[in-house]
Amino acid sequence: MDRAVFLNQEIAKIDGISPSSHLAKHLKMAQSPFVFYRGSAQLFYADLATHHLMVPKACFSMPLTSVMGDCHTSNFGFLTEEGSHGDTVVFSPNDFDDACVGYAHWDILRFLTSLSLVQAHCEGVTAGHIAIDEADLSKRAIDASHVNHAQQVFLDEYVATCQRVTENANVINEAVDYPPEGKLKKYYRKALARSSCGEKFETRSALAKAVHMKEDGLEFKHITDKYTPLSPSEHQQVLNAFAPYMDDDIVDITSRENAGTGSVNLRRFYFLVGPKKPHTAESFRYCHIVEVKQQRKAAPLFYFENVCPVNKLNPAHLTARSQRRMQRRPDLLLDEVIWDDAHWLIRSRHHAKVGLDPQDIGLGNKAREGDFSYFAKLCGYTLALAHCRGDRRSTRFARGAVNTLTKDTINALINSANQYSKQVIEDHAWFCETLKNG
Repeated sequence: MDRAVFLNQEIAKIDGISPSSHLAKHLKMAQSPFVFYRGSAQLFYADLATHHLMVPKACFSMPLTSVMGDCHTSNFGFLTEEGSHGDTVVFSPNDFDDACVGYAHWDILRFLTSLSLVQAHCEGVTAGHIAIDEADLSKRAIDASHVNHAQQVFLDEYVATCQRVTENANVINEAVDYPPEGKLKKYYRKALARSSCGEKFETRSALAKAVHMKEDGLEFKHITDKYTPLSPSEHQQVLNAFAPYMDDDIVDITSRENAGTGSVNLRRFYFLVGPKKPHTAESFRYCHIVEVKQQRKAAPLFYFENVCPVNKLNPAHLTARSQRRMQRRPDLLLDEVIWDDAHWLIRSRHHAKVGLDPQDIGLGNKAREGDFSYFAKLCGYTLALAHCRGDRRSTRFARGAVNTLTKDTINALINSANQYSKQVIEDHAWFCETLKNG
């Protein structure tokens, strides 16, 4: 099939429309090959299904496990465990919207490809082709040698962690819950400061940035293209549907617009939950935001529907199940609902959630001198733990991964990912041209 026809077909399958400058998601995806990759996970799986993206045969010998489904560098970051109910800051996967039961090599290949696309993104920033806030064009981007080293480090750490799990099953209870090295330390400190016990909770937490105090209590801010008030009738409908799942009084509800990349076109609501009139710093800490988000089928399941019977669960249930399995201490408020002919995921929003954009890890001397590889190492460690937690009764997955990911298999995975990153860059160029031509 002609590549352009294929791309049109697969993009329309998920987004309901071929590439269009009228769709906010597509405008977002046009920013860079990396952002395009984030917003089009289905293409990755379509190319796997048609063998356009090659996988070493040995990878299929690893046991199935819970996988992220959309595994890339920006879906790892710092957050508080247990959602808004905990204050321990960890480095962890932070997006499970495409999670399911599948092959570990899906996550591994997708992450390896994203490392290469970080380089393309950062080179675009330094060349002035990609606009970002507060861009310092004097900073040098990582190059191909840095990418190759980071890919090797990522896989070496993944295997080493699985090996440790085979020797001691309690290793799956570990996490990066301590200050990391180098440039990443400032992002850890930023998350720590925004936790409910941090010094910036009242000004910089997700809660503080979303609400403001009135004389009679709190309410969501009204920000165009971000927080949109509901009509009285819609407010009542949403309240009736989801109030039973909240763990305190409901203070306010708003519609959350333009959040995410792959799911930017799906509906979501924010509930402000807590004491009705928090007038002190202490009572403010008992408030939190609960996200109610429409869920679609996980991207891998459009092409690999029959890999495991568990994946027949409805999309919201499958996401909640996967998140519970893969996180050490998952959100305490994590549930699913069927409402308005759609599946909805309910989960508490982290007070402190600090993500990492490509320029945060791929620009500057510190990135080139080792921080980029160190970031990849942390991702390899945390991803291996998440995959091993898919089965807490045994270490079968860990043993299978160690036996499968030999030097030859690792080299084949890296080569395949780097070839595929070139395809993504070509696809993005076609996508931008298609938007331009209407």
